[in-house]
Amino acid sequence: MENLILIVHVIVSLAVIGLVLIQHGKGADAGAAFGGGNSGSVFGVQGSSNFLTRATSISVTLFFCTSITLAFLASNKHETLSPLESVVENSKSLDKNTQDVTEKSSVSQDIPN
Repeated sequence: MENLILIVHVIVSLAVIGLVLIQHGKGADAGAAFGGGNSGSVFGVQGSSNFLTRATSISVTLFFCTSITLAFLASNKHETLSPLESVVENSKSLDKNTQDVTEKSSVSQDIPN
């Protein structure tokens, strides 16, 4: 589930980047008014801006939704143990390791030099 959301998140982020780069800025229309290029496009004069702004807003909304979902999933992964329980488990594992070391050293003392 998390991998699917992550894949959608990456695809949507690339779509947002592409859509923002395709759009014309406010200054681009002023240059076209003075004869600086062709102002017509595939979608018409106003059609492209409406389509691109809608597609960008939908993509950004999906991006934020997937971001919030991924953050929620990541916070639930580490919520299983409280900080006190994790400290107790770590101290138990350290005690086991030190007991193993002392047992090994006691065996080596039985052998004469």
